[in-house]
Amino acid sequence: MTTPQRPPRRIVIVGAGLAGASAAAALREQGFDGDVTLFSREGYDPYELPPLSKGVLLGERDESDLVREAGYYDDHDIALRRDTTVTALRPADHLIVDADGAEHGYDRLLLATGSRPRTLPGFDGPGVYTLRTLDDALALREKLTDGARVVIVGAGWVGCEVASAARAHGAHVTMVDPAPLPLHQVLGDRVGAVFRDLHADHGVTLRLGVKATGTRDGGRTVLLDDGGELPADALVVGVGALPRTELAEAAGLDLAAGGVAVDAALRTAAPDVYAAGDIAAHDHPRYEGRVRVEHWANAKEQGTHVAGNLLGGHDAYDADPYFFSDQYDLGCEYRGLADPARDELVLRGEPASREFLAFWLRDGRVTAALNVNSWDHGDALTALVGTRARVSAQRLTEADPHTLTTGDAAPQR
Repeated sequence: MTTPQRPPRRIVIVGAGLAGASAAAALREQGFDGDVTLFSREGYDPYELPPLSKGVLLGERDESDLVREAGYYDDHDIALRRDTTVTALRPADHLIVDADGAEHGYDRLLLATGSRPRTLPGFDGPGVYTLRTLDDALALREKLTDGARVVIVGAGWVGCEVASAARAHGAHVTMVDPAPLPLHQVLGDRVGAVFRDLHADHGVTLRLGVKATGTRDGGRTVLLDDGGELPADALVVGVGALPRTELAEAAGLDLAAGGVAVDAALRTAAPDVYAAGDIAAHDHPRYEGRVRVEHWANAKEQGTHVAGNLLGGHDAYDADPYFFSDQYDLGCEYRGLADPARDELVLRGEPASREFLAFWLRDGRVTAALNVNSWDHGDALTALVGTRARVSAQRLTEADPHTLTTGDAAPQR
């Protein structure tokens, strides 16, 4: 007979980004009246990251959106430990240790340590910038001035959004990436070409198929593998992120897919230790292998979901990935998880118009959907992806998405 678990009285959350702060709030909303301690490396109240590359860089605002309103943590008896780094985890003792050497016991622990920007060897100096925190965004924004020469290494989502903001400030922008198109790995050839043309039409110089190999003069000159050199008043490195797994790794937790291995309910192999957000390499019930997602919606939804499991639940997290982007006059939303090299692309509308839908099919089922400057079908796209709907390419292009049959499409693993 299995011994029932004792209800927790002390829950500790390491990481006060969107996942950690959402979990803390959800614990209170679900009626937990024990101790909740939330550790943050930063001195700010927990905030969301998407506005950093949008409103903050554009100069429309000086702060990001708070995960919860000012005063929430005090009002709900959540101990928010700002400017505090957790340096050690001892799962056998149910303890964590902070940088001052203080020990903190827990009954249940959530690791939500997030990610740091990926760096490149030889790319350092006072003229080199990354974008991950509010301080990063404010420092970079000072350099995005009229006539400034801004070089962006990386044509992924961050690179593209920084390019859009820099052009809005009148900067001269060059974007460098060894891939043949922006966002190529995520969106493939035809949709990637839409973003290439978008940036070119807005005055960005694209150096695609070219690799940046290093810098000189503290980042003021960017060296390319074709022998070229680019002068830079600001050099932005936007080549992805690395999950902060050091704490988990040092504690002996299992790692997988670049993150901390968790089961469908976001539990690690260590007793009473869970992980959510960027670091969670999740045994997703509806995907092959482990899924690790570094986007806003995943952090928020996993954080909210895991609260119930911290309180004793065992519910699997099965939501599909979702993210959005705004660049110039183009807005888009992506749902699901496609492999452009493997899946069939179906386009509804004309990509050149920058108002269209894109679907990816695998074995006749919808694996992902993208809406570009088209806002009428969000619920339908969510349903098509969520059910892995079996729909022909012809019907996707001709039928109203809201009328497409999804009932025969059981979730597939």
